[in-house]
Amino acid sequence: MRRAFVGGAALGFATGWNISNTGAIAEQLAHRYGVGLATVGLFTTALFTTHLIAQIPGGHVSDRVGARRAGLAALVVIGVFSALSATTPETWVAIVTRALTGFGTGAAFIAGSAYIRAVGGSPAAQGAFGGVGLAGGGFALAIVPQVERVAGWRAPYVTAAAIAAVGLALLALAPADTPRERPPRGGGVLFDRGLYRLALLYSASLGLSVTIGNWVVTLLTRHGGLGKGSAGVLGSLTLVLGVVTRPLGGWILREHPAYARLAVGASLAGGAAGTLLLVAARPPLVAALGAALVGIAAGIPFAPAFTGAALLRPDAPAAAVGVVNGAAAGVILAGTPLLGLSFGLPGDGRAGFAVVAALWVGTLLALPTARQLGAIPAASGSRSG
Repeated sequence: MRRAFVGGAALGFATGWNISNTGAIAEQLAHRYGVGLATVGLFTTALFTTHLIAQIPGGHVSDRVGARRAGLAALVVIGVFSALSATTPETWVAIVTRALTGFGTGAAFIAGSAYIRAVGGSPAAQGAFGGVGLAGGGFALAIVPQVERVAGWRAPYVTAAAIAAVGLALLALAPADTPRERPPRGGGVLFDRGLYRLALLYSASLGLSVTIGNWVVTLLTRHGGLGKGSAGVLGSLTLVLGVVTRPLGGWILREHPAYARLAVGASLAGGAAGTLLLVAARPPLVAALGAALVGIAAGIPFAPAFTGAALLRPDAPAAAVGVVNGAAAGVILAGTPLLGLSFGLPGDGRAGFAVVAALWVGTLLALPTARQLGAIPAASGSRSG
């Protein structure tokens, strides 16, 4: 199980890195490419457009041919097109290659989740996988600005290619999984309304936290009086804390299911409060607390959302998870450039972050039930990991 988890986690980490690697040095990229911050935001938008498109098809591939095979192919795509992104600082090249990289990240994350589940991982293991994936984005915020001092504008891309190569080696050494027979069920997952509340929940948890992560460094350097290195370290908490909080959500679901819904709701409220503290920005301790609260909200709902989706559709669990994860990708797709545009409005980004805080609160109104979160097993079966 250890080699299997490491291989699956490599898929999550490679995906997470590409979520925020360009946002980590957005202003430097804007200068080198000769464009505005909103255009740099399109680098992430391009990736998440195809990341979104790949969710359900990638899930079906994992369900049919095996998650490990699908994951290996996805890492090759990530590595090749990340390397091509580093060839020239042309805007159209960055947008095209980032879009092609998105097909790899979309398939990779779904494959990683499906692989952990296929080798017998519990909700806690699923949460740990998610934590590693989210940490990839957080570490990118902290590390890419440091690598930029040596590699310049190529830092987001060369690091992504290197991580994909390491992931290929780790997953190649992991045991193979065998696609399992699924009970038949009519209807496609995309139109299964039972998944919609879970999709909305995860859209806030991942979607809003990643949108914040892409611009938090810019916010803190402009309003918090911090250098890019310090802002990167503090901002990384919005994603790095997922290493702890995603496994924590899985542990709560497994060991204390009666409190799973309460924990998810509290994390959303914390996300709203943390976003408002980031708006305040000063002193650094306030910014750190705000980033930490966003990190908690980014993590706790992961395992309940993914476990609930897989249990709801045992005939196509990876595809069902693709619906949930795809909804979050859609929020990132739209939210990242919109939040970037808010830096050109009065308040220089603060009004945009205040809107994000309101969205956290709004999600509480459609909080999934305990059964939908996988905390209460269906009468026909028990919870599985």
